[in-house]
Amino acid sequence: MSEQHIKEFSYHIGWRSRSRRPGRHKSNQRGMGMEFRGHTTLLAYPDPRRIDIRQTIRDPLEQIHVRLFNQKSVTPVFVLCDLSGSMQYGAKQKKLAVAADIAQSVAQSATRNRDLVGFIGFDDVVREDWLCTLSARPHSTVEMAENLRDYQAAEVGSRGVIDTVRLLPRERSLIFMVSDFHMPISDLEESLVLMQRHHIVPVVLWDSTEYTDLPEFGITNVTDPETGAKRTLFLRKAYREQILQSFAERRELIKSLFSRYDMEPFFVENHFDADLLTDYFHQYVAA
Repeated sequence: MSEQHIKEFSYHIGWRSRSRRPGRHKSNQRGMGMEFRGHTTLLAYPDPRRIDIRQTIRDPLEQIHVRLFNQKSVTPVFVLCDLSGSMQYGAKQKKLAVAADIAQSVAQSATRNRDLVGFIGFDDVVREDWLCTLSARPHSTVEMAENLRDYQAAEVGSRGVIDTVRLLPRERSLIFMVSDFHMPISDLEESLVLMQRHHIVPVVLWDSTEYTDLPEFGITNVTDPETGAKRTLFLRKAYREQILQSFAERRELIKSLFSRYDMEPFFVENHFDADLLTDYFHQYVAA
Protein backbone atom coordinates (compact mmCIF):
# COMPACT_ATOMS: atom_id res chain seq x y z
CA MET A 1 0.00 0.00 0.00
CA SER A 2 1.42 3.40 -0.97
CA GLU A 3 1.77 6.02 1.74
CA GLN A 4 -0.74 8.22 -0.09
CA HIS A 5 -3.45 5.58 0.45
CA ILE A 6 -2.79 4.94 4.14
CA LYS A 7 -5.65 6.31 6.22
CA GLU A 8 -4.61 8.18 9.36
CA PHE A 9 -6.39 8.65 12.68
CA SER A 10 -6.23 11.35 15.36
CA TYR A 11 -4.79 10.60 18.78
CA HIS A 12 -3.57 12.38 21.86
CA ILE A 13 -1.87 11.46 25.13
CA GLY A 14 -3.12 12.00 28.67
CA TRP A 15 0.23 12.82 30.29
CA ARG A 16 2.99 15.39 29.92
CA SER A 17 5.85 14.37 27.69
CA ARG A 18 9.35 14.60 29.15
CA SER A 19 11.03 14.83 25.78
CA ARG A 20 13.16 17.88 24.97
CA ARG A 21 12.33 17.48 21.29
CA PRO A 22 9.57 19.88 20.10
CA GLY A 23 6.33 18.23 19.06
CA ARG A 24 2.56 18.53 19.55
CA HIS A 25 1.92 17.14 23.04
CA LYS A 26 1.86 18.94 26.37
CA SER A 27 5.16 18.64 28.20
CA ASN A 28 6.98 19.78 31.33
CA GLN A 29 9.92 21.16 29.33
CA ARG A 30 10.56 24.89 29.26
CA GLY A 31 10.59 26.34 25.79
CA MET A 32 8.86 28.49 23.19
CA GLY A 33 5.36 27.19 23.76
CA MET A 34 2.18 29.04 24.76
CA GLU A 35 1.44 27.37 28.12
CA PHE A 36 2.34 29.83 30.90
CA ARG A 37 4.46 28.26 33.63
CA GLY A 38 5.46 31.18 35.89
CA HIS A 39 8.15 33.83 36.33
CA THR A 40 11.85 33.86 37.06
CA THR A 41 14.64 36.42 36.86
CA LEU A 42 16.48 37.30 33.69
CA LEU A 43 19.69 36.06 35.30
CA ALA A 44 18.12 32.63 35.91
CA TYR A 45 16.63 32.42 32.41
CA PRO A 46 18.48 34.86 30.11
CA ASP A 47 15.88 35.32 27.36
CA PRO A 48 15.11 39.03 26.82
CA ARG A 49 12.22 38.12 24.51
CA ARG A 50 10.29 36.95 27.58
CA ILE A 51 10.72 40.04 29.77
CA ASP A 52 7.55 40.85 31.76
CA ILE A 53 7.48 44.62 32.28
CA ARG A 54 4.64 44.59 34.82
CA GLN A 55 6.24 41.91 37.01
CA THR A 56 9.56 43.75 36.80
CA ILE A 57 8.00 47.05 37.94
CA ARG A 58 6.33 45.33 40.92
CA ASP A 59 9.58 43.80 42.22
CA PRO A 60 10.88 45.82 45.23
CA LEU A 61 14.36 44.39 44.60
CA GLU A 62 14.26 45.84 41.07
CA GLN A 63 15.17 42.58 39.36
CA ILE A 64 14.17 42.00 35.76
CA HIS A 65 11.62 39.22 35.43
CA VAL A 66 10.84 36.99 32.45
CA ARG A 67 7.87 34.77 31.71
CA LEU A 68 8.39 31.00 31.53
CA PHE A 69 6.40 28.81 29.15
CA ASN A 70 6.22 25.07 28.53
CA GLN A 71 6.90 23.90 25.00
CA LYS A 72 5.03 21.09 23.27
CA SER A 73 7.07 17.92 22.83
CA VAL A 74 7.11 14.57 21.03
CA THR A 75 6.27 11.21 22.54
CA PRO A 76 7.53 7.76 21.45
CA VAL A 77 4.94 5.59 19.66
CA PHE A 78 5.38 1.83 19.20
CA VAL A 79 3.53 -0.96 17.44
CA LEU A 80 3.91 -4.30 19.25
CA CYS A 81 2.76 -6.90 16.74
CA ASP A 82 1.92 -10.55 17.43
CA LEU A 83 3.46 -12.84 14.78
CA SER A 84 2.27 -16.13 16.27
CA GLY A 85 0.55 -18.91 14.33
CA SER A 86 -3.01 -17.81 15.10
CA MET A 87 -2.36 -14.47 13.33
CA GLN A 88 -2.12 -16.42 10.08
CA TYR A 89 -5.87 -17.06 10.18
CA GLY A 90 -8.35 -15.10 8.12
CA ALA A 91 -11.15 -15.83 5.69
CA LYS A 92 -11.07 -12.83 3.35
CA GLN A 93 -7.99 -11.20 4.87
CA LYS A 94 -5.36 -12.65 7.20
CA LYS A 95 -5.09 -11.11 10.64
CA LEU A 96 -1.49 -10.27 9.75
CA ALA A 97 -2.74 -8.23 6.79
CA VAL A 98 -5.11 -6.33 9.08
CA ALA A 99 -2.19 -5.82 11.46
CA ALA A 100 -0.23 -4.38 8.51
CA ASP A 101 -3.03 -1.84 7.88
CA ILE A 102 -2.96 -0.82 11.54
CA ALA A 103 0.83 -0.54 11.75
CA GLN A 104 0.99 1.61 8.63
CA SER A 105 -1.80 3.85 9.90
CA VAL A 106 0.00 4.26 13.24
CA ALA A 107 3.26 5.14 11.47
CA GLN A 108 1.64 7.77 9.26
CA SER A 109 -0.42 9.25 12.10
CA ALA A 110 2.59 9.45 14.44
CA THR A 111 4.65 11.20 11.78
CA ARG A 112 1.89 13.75 11.20
CA ASN A 113 2.00 14.41 14.95
CA ARG A 114 5.80 14.81 14.67
CA ASP A 115 6.22 11.82 17.02
CA LEU A 116 8.83 9.08 16.80
CA VAL A 117 7.56 5.64 15.75
CA GLY A 118 8.97 2.12 16.12
CA PHE A 119 7.89 -1.49 15.48
CA ILE A 120 8.50 -4.66 17.54
CA GLY A 121 7.40 -8.07 16.29
CA PHE A 122 7.18 -11.13 18.55
CA ASP A 123 6.01 -14.72 18.63
CA ASP A 124 7.45 -17.09 21.24
CA VAL A 125 10.46 -14.74 21.28
CA VAL A 126 11.11 -11.15 20.32
CA ARG A 127 11.88 -11.31 16.60
CA GLU A 128 15.12 -9.47 15.91
CA ASP A 129 14.28 -9.58 12.18
CA TRP A 130 11.01 -7.71 12.82
CA LEU A 131 12.31 -4.63 14.61
CA CYS A 132 12.30 -0.96 13.60
CA THR A 133 14.00 1.47 15.94
CA LEU A 134 12.36 4.77 16.83
CA SER A 135 12.43 7.19 13.93
CA ALA A 136 10.86 10.48 12.93
CA ARG A 137 10.33 9.05 9.44
CA PRO A 138 7.64 6.41 8.85
CA HIS A 139 9.19 4.70 5.82
CA SER A 140 10.92 1.82 7.65
CA THR A 141 7.84 0.94 9.71
CA VAL A 142 5.51 1.28 6.71
CA GLU A 143 7.74 -1.02 4.65
CA MET A 144 8.07 -3.57 7.44
CA ALA A 145 4.31 -3.58 7.93
CA GLU A 146 3.85 -4.13 4.19
CA ASN A 147 6.00 -7.26 4.46
CA LEU A 148 3.52 -8.64 7.01
CA ARG A 149 1.01 -9.22 4.21
CA ASP A 150 3.13 -12.01 2.72
CA TYR A 151 4.57 -13.33 5.98
CA GLN A 152 3.83 -16.98 6.74
CA ALA A 153 3.61 -17.31 10.51
CA ALA A 154 5.06 -20.50 11.97
CA GLU A 155 3.18 -22.82 14.33
CA VAL A 156 4.39 -20.96 17.42
CA GLY A 157 2.85 -19.09 20.34
CA SER A 158 3.26 -15.53 21.59
CA ARG A 159 5.16 -15.76 24.87
CA GLY A 160 7.69 -13.25 23.51
CA VAL A 161 5.26 -10.47 24.46
CA ILE A 162 6.77 -10.62 27.96
CA ASP A 163 10.25 -9.80 26.65
CA THR A 164 9.22 -6.85 24.46
CA VAL A 165 9.49 -4.52 27.45
CA ARG A 166 13.30 -4.65 27.30
CA LEU A 167 13.17 -2.86 23.93
CA LEU A 168 10.91 -0.06 25.15
CA PRO A 169 12.39 3.23 26.40
CA ARG A 170 12.22 4.32 30.03
CA GLU A 171 10.31 7.37 28.87
CA ARG A 172 6.55 6.85 28.90
CA SER A 173 5.39 5.81 25.45
CA LEU A 174 2.17 5.18 23.54
CA ILE A 175 2.03 1.46 22.73
CA PHE A 176 -0.34 -0.12 20.21
CA MET A 177 -0.36 -3.82 21.16
CA VAL A 178 -1.75 -5.61 18.09
CA SER A 179 -2.78 -9.24 18.58
CA ASP A 180 -5.73 -11.62 18.59
CA PHE A 181 -4.78 -12.31 22.23
CA HIS A 182 -5.24 -16.05 21.82
CA MET A 183 -2.47 -16.40 24.38
CA PRO A 184 -2.44 -17.56 28.00
CA ILE A 185 -3.93 -14.83 30.17
CA SER A 186 -1.06 -15.31 32.63
CA ASP A 187 1.49 -14.36 29.92
CA LEU A 188 -0.55 -11.32 28.92
CA GLU A 189 -0.92 -10.13 32.50
CA GLU A 190 2.80 -10.58 33.17
CA SER A 191 3.59 -8.36 30.18
CA LEU A 192 1.11 -5.71 31.32
CA VAL A 193 2.69 -5.59 34.78
CA LEU A 194 6.09 -4.97 33.20
CA MET A 195 4.72 -2.23 30.93
CA GLN A 196 2.73 -0.29 33.49
CA ARG A 197 4.73 2.91 32.99
CA HIS A 198 3.52 3.07 29.38
CA HIS A 199 0.09 3.81 27.92
CA ILE A 200 -1.09 0.70 26.10
CA VAL A 201 -3.84 0.57 23.49
CA PRO A 202 -4.79 -3.12 23.13
CA VAL A 203 -5.89 -3.72 19.53
CA VAL A 204 -7.76 -7.05 19.48
CA LEU A 205 -7.92 -8.68 16.02
CA TRP A 206 -10.64 -11.25 15.53
CA ASP A 207 -12.14 -12.80 12.43
CA SER A 208 -15.88 -13.49 12.56
CA THR A 209 -15.45 -16.82 10.74
CA GLU A 210 -13.52 -18.11 13.76
CA TYR A 211 -16.75 -18.55 15.66
CA THR A 212 -19.90 -17.22 13.93
CA ASP A 213 -19.80 -19.04 10.59
CA LEU A 214 -19.61 -22.59 11.93
CA PRO A 215 -22.14 -25.14 10.63
CA GLU A 216 -24.73 -26.41 13.09
CA PHE A 217 -24.16 -30.01 12.09
CA GLY A 218 -21.32 -31.94 10.48
CA ILE A 219 -17.76 -33.22 10.86
CA THR A 220 -14.77 -30.93 10.43
CA ASN A 221 -11.02 -31.12 10.90
CA VAL A 222 -9.28 -28.28 12.73
CA THR A 223 -5.63 -27.50 13.35
CA ASP A 224 -4.31 -25.44 16.23
CA PRO A 225 -2.23 -22.79 14.40
CA GLU A 226 0.15 -22.33 17.34
CA THR A 227 0.87 -25.97 18.19
CA GLY A 228 0.08 -27.80 14.96
CA ALA A 229 -2.20 -30.20 16.86
CA LYS A 230 -4.99 -31.64 14.69
CA ARG A 231 -8.49 -32.57 15.87
CA THR A 232 -11.64 -33.91 14.28
CA LEU A 233 -14.80 -32.31 15.61
CA PHE A 234 -18.37 -33.49 15.32
CA LEU A 235 -20.32 -30.26 15.19
CA ARG A 236 -23.88 -30.05 16.35
CA LYS A 237 -26.03 -27.16 17.45
CA ALA A 238 -25.21 -27.47 21.14
CA TYR A 239 -21.46 -27.63 20.44
CA ARG A 240 -21.68 -24.61 18.13
CA GLU A 241 -23.44 -22.65 20.88
CA GLN A 242 -20.69 -23.70 23.27
CA ILE A 243 -18.03 -22.29 20.91
CA LEU A 244 -19.94 -19.01 20.60
CA GLN A 245 -20.23 -18.84 24.38
CA SER A 246 -16.50 -19.48 24.82
CA PHE A 247 -15.64 -16.56 22.52
CA ALA A 248 -18.06 -14.29 24.37
CA GLU A 249 -16.45 -15.30 27.66
CA ARG A 250 -12.98 -14.74 26.19
CA ARG A 251 -13.99 -11.23 25.11
CA GLU A 252 -15.19 -10.42 28.63
CA LEU A 253 -12.04 -11.92 30.16
CA ILE A 254 -9.83 -9.75 27.92
CA LYS A 255 -11.87 -6.63 28.73
CA SER A 256 -11.79 -7.40 32.44
CA LEU A 257 -8.01 -7.90 32.47
CA PHE A 258 -7.24 -4.68 30.61
CA SER A 259 -9.75 -2.75 32.73
CA ARG A 260 -7.80 -3.72 35.86
CA TYR A 261 -4.85 -1.83 34.36
CA ASP A 262 -6.97 1.13 33.19
CA MET A 263 -6.77 0.08 29.55
CA GLU A 264 -9.75 -0.15 27.22
CA PRO A 265 -9.36 -2.73 24.42
CA PHE A 266 -10.10 -1.70 20.84
CA PHE A 267 -11.73 -4.61 19.00
CA VAL A 268 -11.14 -4.96 15.25
CA GLU A 269 -13.20 -7.61 13.47
CA ASN A 270 -12.32 -8.54 9.86
CA HIS A 271 -11.03 -5.11 8.80
CA PHE A 272 -9.53 -1.93 10.28
CA ASP A 273 -11.39 1.41 10.31
CA ALA A 274 -9.11 4.31 11.26
CA ASP A 275 -12.08 6.58 12.07
CA LEU A 276 -13.16 4.21 14.85
CA LEU A 277 -9.70 4.48 16.40
CA THR A 278 -10.07 8.27 16.38
CA ASP A 279 -13.38 7.84 18.22
CA TYR A 280 -11.65 5.52 20.68
CA PHE A 281 -9.17 8.23 21.71
CA HIS A 282 -11.92 10.84 22.05
CA GLN A 283 -13.90 8.49 24.27
CA TYR A 284 -11.28 6.80 26.44
CA VAL A 285 -8.11 8.95 26.53
CA ALA A 286 -8.25 12.23 28.44
CA ALA A 287 -6.63 15.10 26.55
